[in-house]
Amino acid sequence: MEFENKVVVVTGGAQGIGKAIADAFSAEGAKVYIIDKRQGDWFVGDVSDKDTLEKFAKDVIERSGHVDYLINNALPLMKGIDECTFEEFQYALSVGVTAPFYLTKLFMPYFSDGASIINIASSRDRMSQPQTESYTAAKGGISALTHALAVSLAGKVRVNSISPGWIDTTGSDITGPDAAQQLAGRVGKPADIAEMALFLCSEKAGFITGENICIDGGMTKLMIYHGEHGWTFKEQ
Repeated sequence: MEFENKVVVVTGGAQGIGKAIADAFSAEGAKVYIIDKRQGDWFVGDVSDKDTLEKFAKDVIERSGHVDYLINNALPLMKGIDECTFEEFQYALSVGVTAPFYLTKLFMPYFSDGASIINIASSRDRMSQPQTESYTAAKGGISALTHALAVSLAGKVRVNSISPGWIDTTGSDITGPDAAQQLAGRVGKPADIAEMALFLCSEKAGFITGENICIDGGMTKLMIYHGEHGWTFKEQ
């Protein structure tokens, strides 16, 4: 119960990686506050909206008085340059970059000693598929925001980010090529990310700040060439 009575804020905590993180902290005795668009027993709201963020932050502080850990996990929209509108791109950045920045600003006076911020980025902050510009830009932005905040908040709050690779949030048993292409031999699970979040918020990680940790089963480390590893390039 390392995190007993600690106050944890998780954005996008109703499902997937966010839920795994929220559940992991709860299991360790923490009081977890979630904001999510999905209806449920948490603060329901869209983190792209300034007023919503202010109301949520006020609610957390009125209930607990301080914050120990802020986990910025809410998922940005993924659309590509062919179809993504100006408004949709702005929305993705609002969810993925502006909301983490503004929540940090709102909680600044209330972070406890030894507080920690974890930003959930993506391995897409360093690699891309076609037609993913809105999501990729947001994830690249939060990776850069991480080290900027770590510098500005030095001595008060440690700030790190986690870049998940392929994480299956459906509970499926993924086998075959999809698993084999990962150096670890399997697709990731939400618990893989939750465990790192717990570690980075613990005293064991007290000397780590401004860092981005990629958890992708080694997928971004394999160099791919035509004719190798069973991969063949075909002109489209």
